[in-house]
This record gives sequence, structure tokens and C-alpha cells, in this order.
Amino acid sequence: MRRPYEDPVSFFEDDDEPRRVRSQPRGAAASGATTTPDARTLRTRRAIVGVGALLLLILLALVVRGCLDSRADNAIKDYNREIAAIVRESDTQVGAPFFQLLSEGGSESPQDLATGISSFRVAAQRQLEQARALEVPDELTEAHRSALMAFELRRDGLDAIAQKVRPALGDEGDAADEAISGIASQMAAFLASDVLWQTRATPLIRATFDEREIGGQDVAATRNFLQGTDWLQEQTVAERLGQSLAGGGGGGEGDDEPAPGLHGTGIESVRAGDLTLEPGAANRIPIGTEALVVSFTNQGESDELDVEVVVEIQPETGDPIRVRRTVDTVAQGQTAEVSIPLEEKPEAGQAVTITAAVRPVPGEEKTDNNELEYQAAFVAE
Repeated sequence: MRRPYEDPVSFFEDDDEPRRVRSQPRGAAASGATTTPDARTLRTRRAIVGVGALLLLILLALVVRGCLDSRADNAIKDYNREIAAIVRESDTQVGAPFFQLLSEGGSESPQDLATGISSFRVAAQRQLEQARALEVPDELTEAHRSALMAFELRRDGLDAIAQKVRPALGDEGDAADEAISGIASQMAAFLASDVLWQTRATPLIRATFDEREIGGQDVAATRNFLQGTDWLQEQTVAERLGQSLAGGGGGGEGDDEPAPGLHGTGIESVRAGDLTLEPGAANRIPIGTEALVVSFTNQGESDELDVEVVVEIQPETGDPIRVRRTVDTVAQGQTAEVSIPLEEKPEAGQAVTITAAVRPVPGEEKTDNNELEYQAAFVAE
């Protein structure tokens, strides 16, 4: 018998439904929140990342510093190599040939000698400009300043000597002495340039190499521009130019008093090979003549020392050719002969005036027989 009413699906009532229990992950909070690493784990991870970043920065800094140091070392080595080449050229291509030319000055005309020295001055200026154009590392600023000063001293010294060599060879007496003194004083500029290299430029470059521990380098240095300190003496300059100081006279030492008694010389003759020149005549000298021979006699009462003989050939046009030679000793009453080389001659066929003179010796009062003059022409044989 059916009951009055009975819900056929009552067994599906909520209270009677089976409950599904959702499992939670291990370690999850009882409240059901999303899981996260604990604070200690976070700190550890952050520390590892921070240390790694720091190590990377240190490594990058070391790499950058190493590159900068290498670049700086290379710049120092490049500068040393370049300045060494310039000073080496200054020593060997300017200094050495300049002093060789000056030593042969007695056989050159004043014009040719001045022109030759001027060419060395131009080379010295070019070397100074090359040095100024170099890229100079900060560590070598002082060394470079000293090197530039040395190059300037060399250029200025050559310029001054080129201007003084003409009066030194072409003038006589006090004017020539003053020019010779000026040349000797410029030798001190060359010495100063060497000292600047030896005491400043080279030591400063070497100290920079040592400080940065750069090895295997030949430090830039001069081989000396000045070819001997004897060039600082006026007497040396005069001798190398084939001159005698008027103040020094023929007695060797300018401050010495001449010996008591008469002093003097007299010129006897001038020969060109087998031809004895005649005053007042038109002398025809073979163009191949290599030297003129001047004869003179010591007419005084004492031996004479360092007697200077000068021959000048004055063409109709152009500069005179002047050659000097010194006779070390002429005994009392002796006749001496001195050969005057003719390394330079006027053009063939050109009329010239030849003057041969013996410079007065100390104590000489009568000088009207110390000079002879000839009219001549050098002719083809």
C-alpha cells in the first residue's frame, strides 16, 4: 500500500550526498593559501645572485683594466721607439756630418760652408717638428719636454753658426775673432742638448719603463751631438776653420809677450807648379794646378810659432776663394814653404786677382813686405 506521499528522489538530499574531500599539497598552510619559499631560502638565493654579480663586475673590471694597462704600455713603447729614431737621426744625419764639414771649413768658400750648415739647420727643424707631432703618454710629459728643448738647442745653434761662419772665414782681425768666438759659444748649446738627453729625457723614460715593469726595450738616448768638448774652445774652432785668432797672434799664446828683439817675416814668392808668379804681369796658371806654394822668410831675431799664411783668389764676379794654412815653427833666418791647396778654382779663362799674405807675428812692426798681389787667369792646358 502506497504511503500518502513520498518524494522519490529524497535520497539525493544534500545531507545525504557523499562529500568529496580535496587534498591539499604538502606543506600548505591549513588556511589553504598558495605555497611560497620561506625567508631563509629567499635570502640564500639572493645572496648567491649578488655574489655572482659582484664576481662578474670584478672580472669585467680586471679585463678592462688589463686592456687599459696594455694600451698604455704600448703607447709608452711606441713613443720611446719614435723619439729614439728622431734623436738617432739628429746625431748621425745632422751632428756628425756637420762637424765633419766644419772641420774641413778651411778648404770651403764662406758661401759654400754657410749653405751646407744651413741645410743641416733645415734638417734639425724638420726633426723638431716630427718630435712635436708625437702622441705623448701622460707618464712621459716631462721627458718629452726635455727632448723638445734639446732639439730646439740644436736647431738654434746651427742657425747661429751658419750666420757667423762667413765673417769667421771672410773677415780679418777683430771681426773674424768675434765670429769665431760666437761659433765656439754655440757649441755650448750643443753640449746642453746632450746633457738634457743624458740627465733628463733618457732617465725619465727609463724610470717609466721600470715603474710599469716594461722590459726588453732600448731606451731612447743620444750618442752625443757635440763631437768633443774641445770645440768649446775658440782656438779649436779657429784651427778647424783654418784660421788664427788675431788676438792670439803667431806666438801661440795670445797673452805671452814676444821675445825681446826684432820680429817679422817677408814673403818671397808664389809658385803654381813650375810657374813662379810675377807681380804686374798677366800670369797664366794651368787649370789643373792643385796648389799654390808660398815662400816666406823669418827676418826677425827669434824663432816664430804658428805663422799664418793666407791666399785669396778674387774673380771678376762672385765670392772670393780664401784658403789659410799655419806653419808651426819657422826658425830665425829660415825660409819656409807652405802649400795652399786649390780644391776650389774660378772658371777657366776668367781674370782673377791673387793675394798672398803672411799674417804679422807678435812684436812685428814692419809689415809692408808681408803681402804680394798678382793678376792671373786659370787656363786650359
